[in-house]
Amino acid sequence: MSEIAANLRAVQERIAQAAARAGRTPGSIRLVAVSKTVSVARIQEAIAAGVRDLGENRVQEAREKVEILGRPVRWHLIGHLQRNKVRYIFQLFDLIHSVDSIELAQEISREAEKRGHPEIDLLLQVHLSEEETKSGFEPEALLRAIEEIARLPHLRVQGLMTIPPYLPEPEEVRLCFRRLKQLAEEIRQRGIPGVSMDELSMGMSHDFEVAIEEGATLVRVGTAIFGARA
Repeated sequence: MSEIAANLRAVQERIAQAAARAGRTPGSIRLVAVSKTVSVARIQEAIAAGVRDLGENRVQEAREKVEILGRPVRWHLIGHLQRNKVRYIFQLFDLIHSVDSIELAQEISREAEKRGHPEIDLLLQVHLSEEETKSGFEPEALLRAIEEIARLPHLRVQGLMTIPPYLPEPEEVRLCFRRLKQLAEEIRQRGIPGVSMDELSMGMSHDFEVAIEEGATLVRVGTAIFGARA
């Protein structure tokens, strides 16, 4: 068994254990293998080992990889999306995790209209840390933003995403994950047409187990599968 295959199996076991602690089934959690800066050869190894979802941070890097690898997997954009790159996303990604402003949502809607693209699935990024460098909607502005975005054609809001601060002890970010789940529940209760809160994208290599215990449906794991980036 290759190193990547062994790492993948270990991560899957950790997902199953975290799900069991939370009274959930492992099948309710999707593992997104974060492949930014990872070579095509190593990604192919991961696909052969069973990876079905890949996460990329940059549109250009994803374009190069999709051109070589095709679409045997679902591709996720998990990094910041610049408005001048929106025109590329329709042929590349199955899910956009990082819509962080109404203006970006409007640009995606406009481009989809221009291209006759039926609908694109996206998550809204929520800013729940004190780090000013992190993007996303502030919690108090989220509901109003969702109501506005829901009126835009061609967009399907599937849920929320957050990037908590990196803290040495995963337990320290539990409240951040819990807050995202609470926000999703508040939005679900509103019953906004075109908006579902089926997906919560939260948790990375060092804290995904806590995220699963708090309701994550998508965990973004890179280092624990591919090893530390050079």
